[in-house]
Amino acid sequence: MDIKEYFARISYQGSHNKPDLDTMSDVFQHHVQAVPFENLSIHCGESIELDLEATYNKIVRKKRGGWCMENNYLLSWVLKTLGYNVTFLGAKVYVPELDAYADEIDHLLLQVGLDGKSYIVDGGFGMAYQMWQPMELISGTDQPQTPGVFRFQEESGIWYLEKVKRKQLVPDQSASTSHNVENEVCRRIYLFTLQPRDIEEFRGCNAHLQTAPDSLFVTKSICSLQTADGIRALVGWKLTEIKYNYRDNMDLVEIRILADEEMEQTLKEKFNITLDKKFVPVNTSRLSLF
Repeated sequence: MDIKEYFARISYQGSHNKPDLDTMSDVFQHHVQAVPFENLSIHCGESIELDLEATYNKIVRKKRGGWCMENNYLLSWVLKTLGYNVTFLGAKVYVPELDAYADEIDHLLLQVGLDGKSYIVDGGFGMAYQMWQPMELISGTDQPQTPGVFRFQEESGIWYLEKVKRKQLVPDQSASTSHNVENEVCRRIYLFTLQPRDIEEFRGCNAHLQTAPDSLFVTKSICSLQTADGIRALVGWKLTEIKYNYRDNMDLVEIRILADEEMEQTLKEKFNITLDKKFVPVNTSRLSLF
């Protein structure tokens, strides 16, 4: 494992001698715009290993992406290598259709201590709820970023992450999301505590999410990547491209349904992904990712 090889993978050419906020933010933004959030391994008959070297080989050498436990495990190694103080945290993701958070921890994120402050670094959420910069861990303060306004709310030791949504301009309404989701003003994303976690605590979750019949990652094939001005996502056969703040406080959402024969080329052109095994797209869940 070589930090310079990782920097080449994310096209990062900035400073890495000084572990400060600017460097961390710069590395992080390069990561989310180069490394997709994806679960394609599950739909290619491959298992997702919770192993740092395996993750490094997959993301850095094979130019693949990964889900939270891959992206953030790799980012923890990157940040520690650069001299940052990193702690694993566990979160429970919000499911809007159920209006509830997961019963068990199902998301890995990072806490970084820097100059007497704490920051949350999460390069593994993907879709339109992916932060683009580290967020300072303070309650009730809006933290505007290109994707929208994020904020934390703390109650009795439990931290909640939420994002204020912009309006959406969707030219093709026939392929749009459900009405109630579109009319959300603010989306809850996940809750977490500051209890430090060990990577071993995520082994059960890592196995469950890729095998349970009702797991979102089993019922949907997902690949999303942050772009210079938005996000693109392939969920099942649906390709969604969002341009943030296309107009004043409005995102442009363009949707196209792909044919099977377009999949391989789309993954290569839009996400820089080439798969070793045959990919079988899936989208049987009614849960919305937007």
